[in-house]
Amino acid sequence: MTSFNLDTQIASIPEIVGKTIADLDVPALDAGHPVSFVGVGTSLHAARIASDWVTTLSNGAVRSRAVDAHDYGTWSTILPNEQSVVISHRGTKTFPHASLARARGAGARTLAVVGEAAPEQAADFTVRACPDETAGTFTVSYLSSLAILAKLAVSLDTTSGGEFAAALEELPGALEKTLSMGDPVGVASHVADLEALLIVGFGIDLATAQEAALKIKEGAWMWTEGMSPEFALHGTPASYHRGIAGILIDPPHDDGGRMNRLGEVLEDLGMITIRVMRDEDSSGLGFVTPHPLLQPMCSILPLQRLTAELARKRGTDPDTMHGGREPWRTVMTGIRL
Repeated sequence: MTSFNLDTQIASIPEIVGKTIADLDVPALDAGHPVSFVGVGTSLHAARIASDWVTTLSNGAVRSRAVDAHDYGTWSTILPNEQSVVISHRGTKTFPHASLARARGAGARTLAVVGEAAPEQAADFTVRACPDETAGTFTVSYLSSLAILAKLAVSLDTTSGGEFAAALEELPGALEKTLSMGDPVGVASHVADLEALLIVGFGIDLATAQEAALKIKEGAWMWTEGMSPEFALHGTPASYHRGIAGILIDPPHDDGGRMNRLGEVLEDLGMITIRVMRDEDSSGLGFVTPHPLLQPMCSILPLQRLTAELARKRGTDPDTMHGGREPWRTVMTGIRL
């Protein structure tokens, strides 16, 4: 069986997240000022989850938003009293740097969340996550950044009575258990030869669906869309066909039955439909979570594992992403990010 660096990275997640939660100090956010979480790609997905955490845990008292670094670094309005949290694992990308520069120019307080090996950041505070990844398809850095952002969100929690912070301590055990659940090899064998995948997540797990779609595109070279159930029900079914499989993540909140309705629609159209199940793995993809708000940190794991199995089935390379193929190698390495 082909082994990837990606496999090793995924296996390291419980330990690295546990160390991040236990050992890393983070500055407290100020509840009197709005917060902008800024990132691009995987880091933008982390930013979206962090923004949802702050809004929910503060009961809306703290104004929070997630912004693409391309927007924040070029034209998006930045208030002088806001707190700018810019996430960039390698700490070298163009628009995260531009975001920090624009935020400082506007008078905002800046915090950079970067990897352990990233260069010094032009920010008021810098918090460093895990070492550089050995696979181009990032996984552990996403989870370690989310652990940092969760610790930031704890400082603004006025609603959970300490339950969110307590659940964060239980998270490494949940991640470890999740890694032993399900049969991603079997799931991959059912969908690897299809044309495309649709991954659907609701609420705080919409970002999970989008992140999983990105991982599969990067690592398995398979076109994948990530969207919400309502978006997937509005007009989009006109393009559904049996060459697409649907992967539906159990909603972390009450979605009014819409994920189940979507599942019925996909099955009526003859599509393979797979559930990412909370607390069970009969579908082949399962997870456990210590708290509904922490579900995105757990539900992503079976989808990261699926990425690796799809790569093995499809003969792709999640470690370099381009796999040395031309013209992809030249084009992708020539893009300044």
